[in-house]
Amino acid sequence: AYCYHGQTLLASDKCGEAIRSLQESEKFFAKAEALCKEYGETKGPGTTAKPSGHLFFRKLGSLIKSTLEKCQRENGFIYFQKVPAEAPQLELKANYGLVEPVPFELPALNAHWTSETVAAFDLTKRPKDDTAKPKPDEEVKPLKEPDIKPQKDSGCQIS
Repeated sequence: AYCYHGQTLLASDKCGEAIRSLQESEKFFAKAEALCKEYGETKGPGTTAKPSGHLFFRKLGSLIKSTLEKCQRENGFIYFQKVPAEAPQLELKANYGLVEPVPFELPALNAHWTSETVAAFDLTKRPKDDTAKPKPDEEVKPLKEPDIKPQKDSGCQIS
């Protein structure tokens, strides 16, 4: 978010704030990169995921670096603006888009769901003969596959 905010600030000729925003972006990217590499090296299920090698992650790193270099270069030649000590605040409430988000509300409970109805779902009171017995594994007989020979006369010609 800081990277794209820095690009917006640069487009509106606020180069000093853009540099600070991109420096903040670089700091958070370094943290994220360290966490991604640590995640990729952990043992267990899900180790095939390598977030640091994802295309978006790789492109974002080069985008941050190139935009920061561009801002510093342009600030040295054109703008001569001072880089603030604190990063600019991000607007967290979107003021663009097609529709307004609707807050989620749980629907009211139906009159049928009473405390007696919920208590009737006690699994300890189920019948004993309801347990399913596992079926013994059946042996799979091998099937003989037909011998298929390649045909040379298929009717296709390459000319």
